[in-house]
Amino acid sequence: MKSYYLGIDVGSVSTNVVLLDEDNKVVSKKYLRTQGKPIRVLQKGLRELRQENDEFRIKGVGTTGSGRYLASIIVGADIVKNEITSHAIAALNYVPDVRTILEIGGQDSKIIILKDGIVTDFAMNTVCAAGTGSFLDRQAARLGLDIQEFGRLALKSKNPVRIAGRCAVFAESDMIHKQQLGHNQEDIINGLCDALVRNYLNNVGKGKEITGPIVFQGGVAANVGIKRAFENALNTEVYVPENHDVMGAIGSAIMAKEKVKKTGKTNFKGMDISDINYKVKGFECSDCANMCEVVEIYADKKIVARYGDKCGKWTNKLKNNNDEQLA
Repeated sequence: MKSYYLGIDVGSVSTNVVLLDEDNKVVSKKYLRTQGKPIRVLQKGLRELRQENDEFRIKGVGTTGSGRYLASIIVGADIVKNEITSHAIAALNYVPDVRTILEIGGQDSKIIILKDGIVTDFAMNTVCAAGTGSFLDRQAARLGLDIQEFGRLALKSKNPVRIAGRCAVFAESDMIHKQQLGHNQEDIINGLCDALVRNYLNNVGKGKEITGPIVFQGGVAANVGIKRAFENALNTEVYVPENHDVMGAIGSAIMAKEKVKKTGKTNFKGMDISDINYKVKGFECSDCANMCEVVEIYADKKIVARYGDKCGKWTNKLKNNNDEQLA
């Protein structure tokens, strides 16, 4: 039976799961839309991995992303790390001397600066929609284009136009204005790619020392128009890894491998967790002025985890009474 390491990245837009072998090569991967249902989508991803691969065992599992703690409870993670660390570890696996990581996802973007393989600076943007993948998706739909064609059309531009990219509202208004003036679609799309890159560099990359080698990752890295716009703006080559869309999950799997080598065991609960009926409930504790929102996770009516209480009162109560049942 083959053995793999499992990496999980639960974000607000996508939930990514990967299987890595001992050489850190991706054996199988899933990029799924979270759709506000992180547990169900995670279970779906695990089911699909199980169906598409011969019988295997998991030697270690790591989680990352905004839903990393929730995912860690469900699967029994060996390590839980933030997105910055996970993306950096994954990029170093592909380009060992990487100095700058540009990452643009569905609803946020980030830049990571490294020196000698160590993260020295980073910045995230979770506010401006103009610099994200969801904005590009929306504009592609408005123009009646498949997002897969969006970047390739930008490369055909002969007379690019300047699109205001300071915010999503201005960019969309300017695109409509340029359409009304009769500009070609490929020129407008190319202008939008340039605008997104200007927005990114002026906001997320502001004040950062961006030097090569540069790795571009995240779902938007599939857009060749954006890649070229970055290369033109930075006047250097930008490298896009083959599995650029699941780099966070890859990084968490690599860290899980290192962790279980030290501990000699994994906490993974097994692939059968994809068949368990999970429910999440919450309540506001009124025992003190903190008014903590306590989250409870039930597996087949049994409480398996609680978190959110700053004092640990409810968490500790669960530890002392593993037989609490759903009312």
